[in-house]
Amino acid sequence: MYKEENIKKAKQLLQESDAIFITAGAGMGVDSGLPDFRGVEGFWNAYPKAKELGLRFEEMANPEWFKTDPKLAWAFYGHRLHLYCDTVPHEGYRKLLALSNTKKYGAYIFTSNVDGQFQKAGFNEAQIMECHGSIHHLQCIDNCEGVLWSADDTFIEIEEGFQAKEPLPHCPFCGKIARPNILMFGDFGWEYARTDAQRMKLTAWMDRLESEGAKLAILEMGAGTAVPTVRNTSEQIAKRFNVPLIRINPRESFGAKIGLAMGALEALTQIVE
Repeated sequence: MYKEENIKKAKQLLQESDAIFITAGAGMGVDSGLPDFRGVEGFWNAYPKAKELGLRFEEMANPEWFKTDPKLAWAFYGHRLHLYCDTVPHEGYRKLLALSNTKKYGAYIFTSNVDGQFQKAGFNEAQIMECHGSIHHLQCIDNCEGVLWSADDTFIEIEEGFQAKEPLPHCPFCGKIARPNILMFGDFGWEYARTDAQRMKLTAWMDRLESEGAKLAILEMGAGTAVPTVRNTSEQIAKRFNVPLIRINPRESFGAKIGLAMGALEALTQIVE
């Protein structure tokens, strides 16, 4: 009964809104077949070489590898790049896009995912903030010019032993090794200008909603507590606009006015017409 009530409430909020703030973590991509790296075993199942080396995700996702073992670093990120490029966004993305296109103020995406799946599903690049950057953009390991370039033409061949085959991506300005424009752990060299520009657009959109008295619905999907950036953002905006937060998460749906302990696709199928 509780679940059915929350589904009904969520559906009504989305229908009655004239703007939707969509926030998403790694769980959003699980229904597309993407790994969420939840727990060390989940990461090791996806990357057995990391288990062999005794490396956790937060240890592997560190820019230092591009200096100390660039072939290992690019094996990891090259595999992820090709995985994300080959993945088809699940039906839930299409449902959200269709719904957002009916709203006066549309939708804005805030995601910690670096996979580019929202863009691939048809969402406008100008309405997406990727708070941890994107694997589809590269930068110099030393950020020599503060410039990003597209990873569209980047293909990484991975050899036995989980090593990337030469030639590896290099900076077109200084010739040093390149890296994805992703905020990693212990990362002091991440070029954040692109994400900052996205943040400014999101701030302007929020300010407009507030000044014009827009009716905002907030929909969060697949955002866990391990790295709580997305959850914290959802809660802050819900408080700012004094509206209930819809939180979809099969394991961590607590802490919101409307919690749905479901996967993203299952929930969206029921709350989005």
